[in-house]
Amino acid sequence: MRRPPDFFLIGAPKAGTSALHAALAQHPGLYLSPVKEPKYYLCGDSPPPAYKGPGDAHSNREWVWQRERYLALFDEAPDGVPRGESTPFYLYHRDARRRIAVDNPDAKLVAVLRDPVDRAYSNWMHLWMDGLEPRDDIVEAVRREPQRVDDGWAPFWHYQGLGMYGRQVADLFDHFPREQVLLLRYKELVDQPLPTLDRVCTFLGVTSAPVDEVPRDNSRPFVQSGPRTKALSSVIRTGAAVAQFFPPEVWRKVSKPLIDQLQRGGDPSRPRLTPEQRATLVEPHLPDIELLERLTGESFEEWKGYREGGTFESRRSASVDA
Repeated sequence: MRRPPDFFLIGAPKAGTSALHAALAQHPGLYLSPVKEPKYYLCGDSPPPAYKGPGDAHSNREWVWQRERYLALFDEAPDGVPRGESTPFYLYHRDARRRIAVDNPDAKLVAVLRDPVDRAYSNWMHLWMDGLEPRDDIVEAVRREPQRVDDGWAPFWHYQGLGMYGRQVADLFDHFPREQVLLLRYKELVDQPLPTLDRVCTFLGVTSAPVDEVPRDNSRPFVQSGPRTKALSSVIRTGAAVAQFFPPEVWRKVSKPLIDQLQRGGDPSRPRLTPEQRATLVEPHLPDIELLERLTGESFEEWKGYREGGTFESRRSASVDA
């Protein structure tokens, strides 16, 4: 009989989940779903919510929300091999955590936590460089987050909310024993990828990962705001709204040249947040970081003050140079 997966990579978005999924998928003793983010437990046998942010309606068409379709993702798994999937919004979504606990209370869960301000900045940059984010300043975009949530924008637009790990982990521990949860730090995955992969494999009950490195993340080049950027982004947002009426692969094919044009000439090195920007963005997170420290017994002091962040690639390069 078909059954739900044995383990989940549950988040956080823009914290290396894609890279971890790709690395674990190379392990012969594990089976990762061929669809990386099925999002099944976000909606539980019902169609996805009618999210209203730019591109949301198009993205909703890619969700695997029917149970038989979801369980069929694991049909090719060899007998006895642990099966898993990665949907980085499960950590954030309270109902998803509950649904997983009901469906498979013995599941193992892996979450990668990244400095919440760095995570939000990477999240904003992702949408900005795909032409979907209409605000060219992350602080302004975060200020608009409560209204966007009220207006029904999808979770990927919740820049601040997605980084409130303390409350998310607290609820996760209400649904699963702590020994079934592995919390990693993004910097561990970047700075010490192979030992971190070994730690994940041990947690999942398999031998060390036979991989040489963690794949690169899916970062985008940065392009400054200007008339050309605004014009192309407007076309992309309009196209994404129309694309909800066509199969997802149609819009992906049509949008690629537009996004390539938007990103042409972009700078791989992103602008640094100023100390003032970071202070503004981190302030709402401070009580939640303290909650996370109490839950885990670990210090996250480096998240509380100013420091220069960086992309997955820049941090890995710095680690190699060191």
